[in-house]
Amino acid sequence: MRETRVMTEDLRAAVERSGYYPGLVTDAVASALGQEPVTAFFVHHDAIFDPGMEVRRHMTVMALTPTRLVYSHTDEHPAEEPDGRPRAETSTEAIRFSRVSSVSLTRVVPDPASYVPGVTMPSEVMLTIGWNVLSHLELEPAHCGDESCEADHGYLGTITADDLTLRISEAADGEEAVRQVLSFAGALSDATARSGS
Repeated sequence: MRETRVMTEDLRAAVERSGYYPGLVTDAVASALGQEPVTAFFVHHDAIFDPGMEVRRHMTVMALTPTRLVYSHTDEHPAEEPDGRPRAETSTEAIRFSRVSSVSLTRVVPDPASYVPGVTMPSEVMLTIGWNVLSHLELEPAHCGDESCEADHGYLGTITADDLTLRISEAADGEEAVRQVLSFAGALSDATARSGS
């Protein structure tokens, strides 16, 4: 493992490279880290188009310390007045590894027949981390199987931990970003496994 002081400097450099309010984002992450060193991190800067066809940027920073997952998200909001300036909203959360209930990684591989273990990179990765603060509820009408039945059978549903879901694709974010999120997910899985033993 790399020396943690270097990891902390690397995290700061990655935030600065994004160009997305680096002082604000770095300050928010640093306040959540406290005195703990960074052992792994992932920085994701993304832009979305809102219905008014304005570009809105947002950034997610995840950092691991020896004891916690630090999660920071910053959103940009357009100016409320025509000649006003945009504003940003930053939130951070520090989660003890013992509170992380699930780390789910979905990989999309376009040509699975030619997959080579350890060599072929997925074209898309979805990382979902649950720490039981938020849940996602999916409901659908229940059916009895009789197509002519018109009775109300209520609803069926599933509840899933959904505190954070991050989608990284080679097309949008580049192969290096896919590689980095895979590495981060592995480090987080290792850390949560160690905390449970």
